[in-house]
Amino acid sequence: MGSSSGLSGMMQGEDKDDEKTVVTPKRIVIIGGGISGLAAAYKLSREDLFEGERPQIILLERSSRAGGAISTYELEDYTLELGPDMFMTEKPEALKLCEDLGLSDYIVSTNESCRRTFIAQGGQLHPLPPGFQMLAPSQLAPFFSSPLMSMGGKLRMAMDLFIPKKSGDEDESLAQFVRRRFGQEALERIAQPMLGGVYTADPERLSLAATMPRFIEMEQKHSSVIRALMAEKKPGENGDAGCRYGKFVSLKRGLGMLTERLLSALPADCVHLQCPVTAIEKGTHGKTYDVVVASGTLVPADAVIISSPAFAAADILNGLDLDLADKLRKIQYSSCAVMNLIYNREDIPHALDGFGFVVPAVENRTILACSFASVKFPNRCPSEKAVLRIFAGGALQQDVFELSDEQIECLMWEDLHLYLGLKSVPLLSLITRYPRSMPQYHIGHIELVKEIRSKVQALPGIALAGNAYEGVGIPDCIRSGQKAAAELAAYFKSAVS
Repeated sequence: MGSSSGLSGMMQGEDKDDEKTVVTPKRIVIIGGGISGLAAAYKLSREDLFEGERPQIILLERSSRAGGAISTYELEDYTLELGPDMFMTEKPEALKLCEDLGLSDYIVSTNESCRRTFIAQGGQLHPLPPGFQMLAPSQLAPFFSSPLMSMGGKLRMAMDLFIPKKSGDEDESLAQFVRRRFGQEALERIAQPMLGGVYTADPERLSLAATMPRFIEMEQKHSSVIRALMAEKKPGENGDAGCRYGKFVSLKRGLGMLTERLLSALPADCVHLQCPVTAIEKGTHGKTYDVVVASGTLVPADAVIISSPAFAAADILNGLDLDLADKLRKIQYSSCAVMNLIYNREDIPHALDGFGFVVPAVENRTILACSFASVKFPNRCPSEKAVLRIFAGGALQQDVFELSDEQIECLMWEDLHLYLGLKSVPLLSLITRYPRSMPQYHIGHIELVKEIRSKVQALPGIALAGNAYEGVGIPDCIRSGQKAAAELAAYFKSAVS
């Protein structure tokens, strides 16, 4: 992998001299080396998308490493995920990419014996009842016997069976949907913490259509979410409690294996680190665009994929289309911190008989969620140890992210003492911060993205990718990168025609 200094030769052979213009291969520049950018680079460099000569692919990453939020830290017998730790198989893009990269034998499923989630309430952890799917139960008996909600709250939630489906197709927030169908207690005690662990979002602003359209479809088809979940349930199936964990997998040595294998599959001169891009300008060296690096280097390009966060893409595109940049800036972001803790297993009084717990905002604690990482996937640490992953920050707790590492650690340990009975400090703690990392799919997000896509179409050879537009999960990001690559292949084909 190269650095900013490795770009110095990019402009050679691309200027007109007095006698002739030197013909160079087509060049595609990818801005951003997260999983979206890497997936785009892999598709462009490996698949036969182009007639004739394959274009040169240049990926520019602002930081000192590629992979974005995907980051695995290996320490002796420990595998610590500093970012996401699994991906969904129901969306096939990540699984297919692993297969293409020869990683099929390294795919591991979640621990079948502990597929449940706990919810914090009043200093105690209560398991979600079997068959509970994010917002609603698919089985009424376990739900009514659970102490998670009051009897009044349970009866209000069961009213979903009788409430008519919503008319009209106007966008609705998650909070509006849950209150309308299940009531306020269901929102505060279950929906908000369950979705908080996924989107780190404010449910009052989170667009249901942009994040969980499945529940809208259920309501429209069955006039009841609970009735729809019951209809989906297979005979004899109890179901995971919480997040359908049977549909999630990881890799034996962590998700860092995926980015490592992607990088090794790319051409040797493709990836350039520590190359923050500041702008895209109209081309002056025989190419359509000049990509401006902070060092002052101009990288001429025939086409560009921008897989940076929306606010960074806005700054980069500001000189080409001010209105497009303004629309990109409307996509807001939240920040979060992830802490990995290693403990002696005997020092944790809790049975750790699940995958972790989430904490409702009404509990007024510091942590959003705690994952029992060494339980969720096999061989993440020695058997006599345990690894916990703690999450803090998000849209409802942005002030927590502003605290120092030491302050966050102290507050987290207070919560772990309350909920897990921990009395000792960890053998190791490792905190990783992700500023402005989670795009917030607010009400109107789908229409906003349509407007952004329409504007981009007016810029020949420009494509957008990343988690800001049509999904925040790893498969979503891979799909966005692959889609951007296909768009540019079609662009070159139409240009030739």
